[in-house]
Amino acid sequence: MFTRFSLATIGIVAGGILTIIGILAYCASIFSTNLAGFFASVVGISLGSFFYGFPLFLGGLAFKITELKPAPYLKETTPEVEELRKNEATNIQKQVRSDVTRYRYGQDSHLDFALAKIGLGTKEEELPILTGLYEEKRHGHYALVLEFDSPLLNFEKWEERHSKIESFFGPDIKAELEDLGEERRRMALISNPAA
Repeated sequence: MFTRFSLATIGIVAGGILTIIGILAYCASIFSTNLAGFFASVVGISLGSFFYGFPLFLGGLAFKITELKPAPYLKETTPEVEELRKNEATNIQKQVRSDVTRYRYGQDSHLDFALAKIGLGTKEEELPILTGLYEEKRHGHYALVLEFDSPLLNFEKWEERHSKIESFFGPDIKAELEDLGEERRRMALISNPAA
């Protein structure tokens, strides 16, 4: 899947290679005694490589600065759970899973908009930070489980937002919240086809 690769790394590597080829071709052409070879080399390889490679390299660096890495899986997904995902996962569960397991650019943390909309923080410093996810069978249904570091929001604040979490990630979602201690929280989004 293309989103599993870092666009920043691709830009840096491809741009760096093209830039180096352009510089080396230009340097080699300087020492060439054949004037026609000099112009062909400069115009054909070195200028093209340099003028395409250097901006690509700079773009890769710019992306790298704003890159947000995919959230790690904390447990392996079993074939049984994969089958449940195919049959029961809601569009929102699929979208959340897709969004947090790919590279993102220009965001400070995964799900920052959703968490702010739910009311789990208003400033970027207050928002919980997604530390990982896994999928499991819970109460006989597919569950997408997200774990957060939440140093500035106590568990009571999370519980106050329980109904808002269900409505935001719904329909057909039941949310379960757990306090893991040490300022860590777990949010399970369980498909609830009977709802």
